[in-house]
Amino acid sequence: MALKHINAAEAKKLVDQGALLIDVREDHEYDDENIPGARNEPLSRIAGAEITGVPAVVFHCKSGARTRMSATALAHCTDAEVYILDGGIEAWKAAGFPVKRG
Repeated sequence: MALKHINAAEAKKLVDQGALLIDVREDHEYDDENIPGARNEPLSRIAGAEITGVPAVVFHCKSGARTRMSATALAHCTDAEVYILDGGIEAWKAAGFPVKRG
């Protein structure tokens, strides 16, 4: 299953409607700054993860590069609709949406 690429406004709308937001950055990156409500599932440990019980999952990293490069592995983690937040947390901040800093 291919992940659909969406912008920050579309991601926010999906999250507000019940989609799960997953930050695939490493723990120290997440601890430094994250999107409130995002779940941290680092790429280094996501193999074999099972994400169930949600209508949609939006994956993000810092800029979108890691999620794009790992799209196949991410798509296999869930049977929900899957999305990539283009531009990652940087796009989220640029759109004026909140972040939590360490």
